[in-house]
Amino acid sequence: MSRTLLLFILVAVTGLAGGVGLAFLTRPEPPPVGVNGAAVGDPRPPFRHGSLDGTWVSADDFKDQLMLVNFWATWCAPCRREMPLLQDISLTHAGELTVIGIAIDDPGPVRDFVEELGISYPVLVGAADVLATQRAWGNSAGALPYTVLVDREGIIRWQHLGEVTADELAPILDQWL
Repeated sequence: MSRTLLLFILVAVTGLAGGVGLAFLTRPEPPPVGVNGAAVGDPRPPFRHGSLDGTWVSADDFKDQLMLVNFWATWCAPCRREMPLLQDISLTHAGELTVIGIAIDDPGPVRDFVEELGISYPVLVGAADVLATQRAWGNSAGALPYTVLVDREGIIRWQHLGEVTADELAPILDQWL
């Protein structure tokens, strides 16, 4: 290879790396939860999505219930890690709290994953419709997982973007159970 060609390749690669680095460093931060949708203290927005058994389920089906709504996907590693915790909470607080999973995914992989983990709480599935729902529920960043606590009057009391832990959930649930 000629020296000129090597120099050209070196300059091109350096320029590309610099451009990518600059784009990464100057990217805007995702908006905080609740900025372009419902926020803590707001009434919960409606939703209507299909369940794994093929029935339609709406937010109104859980009226007067304390709800922990979790948006997730099978391809999301933090989502997968927190599912056993959500299952434990749904069993521990059965009758007091309704955990609802809303998956942004195809029904097949969701069904397989839910069966593999033995998830017994309601799991709903969708694509663009679920993306719109999570935005309306305050997740304008579109990141997963995203969890929302709604009180018995239908008011959003807590929003959490990212994997939730038992230590984070315990004081919130203690306050509302």
